[in-house]
Amino acid sequence: MSALPWLEIHRGDAPLILSFPHAGTELPDEMVDQFVSPWLARRDADWWVHQLYDFAQSLGATTVRTAISRSVIDVNRDPSGASLYPGQNTTGLCPLTTFDNQPLYADGAEPDQAQIAWRRTQWFDPYHAALAAEIARLRTQHASIVVYDAHSIRSHIPHLFDGELPQFNIGSNDERSCDPALADAVEQLCRSSGSSTVRNGRFKGGWITRHYAQPGHGVHTLQMELACRGYMREPDTITPQTWPTPWLPAHAVALRAVLRHVLLTCLQFANATAHSSATTPPAAHR
Repeated sequence: MSALPWLEIHRGDAPLILSFPHAGTELPDEMVDQFVSPWLARRDADWWVHQLYDFAQSLGATTVRTAISRSVIDVNRDPSGASLYPGQNTTGLCPLTTFDNQPLYADGAEPDQAQIAWRRTQWFDPYHAALAAEIARLRTQHASIVVYDAHSIRSHIPHLFDGELPQFNIGSNDERSCDPALADAVEQLCRSSGSSTVRNGRFKGGWITRHYAQPGHGVHTLQMELACRGYMREPDTITPQTWPTPWLPAHAVALRAVLRHVLLTCLQFANATAHSSATTPPAAHR
């Protein structure tokens, strides 16, 4: 439900929004030849993550997703270009390299500042206008809401982290993005599943988690970064022939069951804290 063909919005009335900033794989026709290859430009997508959470709408949640590849512009990065993880390897607003530090662009085809500004206008700004509007809409209905930023990533990426990534990576920006009780409840639920879990480890929350967080005004944000192995097969070697592996619902059953409980926990938190949350509207987002 959006006037923009690449922006997918499904509105619900429950106090929960799911954001999917990295599930897109579309490359504008005029940019395809700028990349080393279309496959490389799509490789680091959060593959199938919106299918993984396709039950969210049945819970009354609102979902916001961009179909545009993060290699074109990453709507979960600081628009100023500042790093969210100073001193650590990461990718930028219009990334120049993959997660494995391979060049994304053909020689001389990297975007300049004017091109980056244009991409912001075309895709970054409309995504955030839509997300901010959904937050404002639900805050008129609920005193407390949760914005859940949904992500996934390959389990082994030496350029970004050592060893194998835990299955559940919960980010609350070091307890600044939400009431610690919410992060506690989600962490406990993930750990009770028997899968490896960490909170505010390698991934503490991206721009969305940090920018929209106003827990004192009833807007609680949380990032969930999943290791892909929990819902899809991960090959030992990543090549155009082996990656991505297909979406297989049967492979995702166990993880989906845990995630359903995670979202229900977010809803229970929002409803339980509604009476104690501040009832004044949150400040306007930048």
